[in-house]
Amino acid sequence: MDIRNSEKIFSYLEKIHARFEQISAELSLNETTRQQKKFRELSRELFALKPLEGKYHKLKKVRQRLNDAESMAAAAEDGEMKELIREELSLLNGERETLIGEIEILMVSNRGEDSRNAFLEIRAGAGGDEASLFASDLLRMYTRVAERKKWQAEIISTTLSGIGGIKEAILYVKGSEVNKFLKFESGVHRVQRVPSTEASGRIHTSTVTVAVLPEAEDVEAEFNPKDIRIDTYAASGPGGQHVNKTESAIRVTHFPTGIVVTCQDEKSQHKNKEKALKVLKARLFEHEKHKQEESIALNRKSQVGSGERSEKIRTYNFPQSRVTDHRVNGRNFNIGSIIDGDLDDLVAELSESHVRALIEKKISGMIA
Repeated sequence: MDIRNSEKIFSYLEKIHARFEQISAELSLNETTRQQKKFRELSRELFALKPLEGKYHKLKKVRQRLNDAESMAAAAEDGEMKELIREELSLLNGERETLIGEIEILMVSNRGEDSRNAFLEIRAGAGGDEASLFASDLLRMYTRVAERKKWQAEIISTTLSGIGGIKEAILYVKGSEVNKFLKFESGVHRVQRVPSTEASGRIHTSTVTVAVLPEAEDVEAEFNPKDIRIDTYAASGPGGQHVNKTESAIRVTHFPTGIVVTCQDEKSQHKNKEKALKVLKARLFEHEKHKQEESIALNRKSQVGSGERSEKIRTYNFPQSRVTDHRVNGRNFNIGSIIDGDLDDLVAELSESHVRALIEKKISGMIA
């Protein structure tokens, strides 16, 4: 074990302990109990810190026992006694190593956000018709991911292109730890292949953007009804005469942020409205999260690794039958398996590197 890293983690836990004590003191004040919103927020924060607070006390005791044993070892003259102390030190070091591993897992786990359902927004980028065809391929890929994981996947909204591709689609995925798995998909996906519309056999490069938005809870994504406008209009595209002749489609506009959500896939205006408001809440939650990240980056004059959507994250090279994720060094993945929704190995590698990066930032004091 890197002892310096262990010391950094203990310093981090000391800050957690100080915050835990501060919140506990605030919650005991009558003034706080009278402010229900503040009381709920502090209670949630205290609950989130509690596991690390418990580990702090355990690690503190182990460190004290290690210091005592090291002092005894330095003072001991009897050979048998020294051997007993060495055995004790070995056991205590093992106990400390196990604790550090448990603490690292707690440091990077975001049980609230990781366990959420998610919306995937897929949009054709550069490349015209070929980009829209690849967008439809990605929609099928994520639907296959959901099938493999025993999740539920529901298409909320689609805008089709002229040749049967997708200009834009929103997929709602519901199940166990959906956001934990899919959050690595946010970014620009690049495809290199010969389009079906290309007579000369030239390889084209096109892009599709994917955004993954964790579903927001109502308390996190509150908005003033006066800040939104809801318009109805006749839906276009497939769906039969009923869809095209009635004003069942919904457009929701949020004035403070400029966010616009449309939903037209259901025949019922009520269902379209319900889905559109769900998507709006998810986008507002993501909007606030990005604002916080931008603020951190500006204050510290360095970027927090939040995976900006403008970044190219992955290339799907069909002529060479490989997928390259630009966040994973030195390894390519089979394109057939990936397109069929088998992302487990890829996500495992992304998750591991993400965890290590987060731990380094936290123990370096970059993230409070």
